[in-house]
Amino acid sequence: MTGEAARIGVLVVDDDLRVARINAAYVAKVPGFRVVGVAHSAAEALDRSAELAASDTPVDLILLDHYLPDGNGLAVVRELRALGRPCDVIMVTAARDVATVQAAMRQGALQYLVKPFSFAGLRAKLEAYAALRRTLDGGGEAEQAEVDRIFAHLSAGTVEPELPKGHSPTTAELVRQVLLAADGPLSAQEIAERAGVSRQTAQRYLKLLERTGRVRLSLKYGETGRPEHRYAWAASTNR
Repeated sequence: MTGEAARIGVLVVDDDLRVARINAAYVAKVPGFRVVGVAHSAAEALDRSAELAASDTPVDLILLDHYLPDGNGLAVVRELRALGRPCDVIMVTAARDVATVQAAMRQGALQYLVKPFSFAGLRAKLEAYAALRRTLDGGGEAEQAEVDRIFAHLSAGTVEPELPKGHSPTTAELVRQVLLAADGPLSAQEIAERAGVSRQTAQRYLKLLERTGRVRLSLKYGETGRPEHRYAWAASTNR
């Protein structure tokens, strides 16, 4: 295929009109993707999916918010599966509780992106998804190495494939997203507030990410003479 038909069709679902516009603009900036529709509720998402299917416009991927005015994103996924409309799902939501993350995994969501996030954060997820599709489009049988590579695409764009014992990948990703969305370096307290974790937890993850070169530490001197530690995501890495 060539042109529009060759690009991955994305349906953007978010109850916030402004956020939906931003997410759609982000998708349009990533090569190989196109926005085929936007919806702001569960019912509208199902209606748009049906309309696009009837017009032979494939919805390959849904960027799906969890909190919707007439239901939730996981209910939309279940309904689409029941209707026999195959499409992939990346959750794009402020829902941070582990129960929702686990439910999304069980419903078949390929990725889970926590708000707030930057264009770079979403781009990493989309590029990983595109790489997964290219691998799967090859068809045929897969040896173990090929299977491992397919599953590796699903975890692309996360902070660290292996974290030390006692560290949560979900919390590490929260800290990463806060730093990526920031206009400049932040203090541990600011990061904690934006990520919804304690200051002690934020500091623990920041120290780990600094040691691995993911986070850059700088010092800000105030009137007291005691420097404040400020943190920023390292510009040299997209992950």
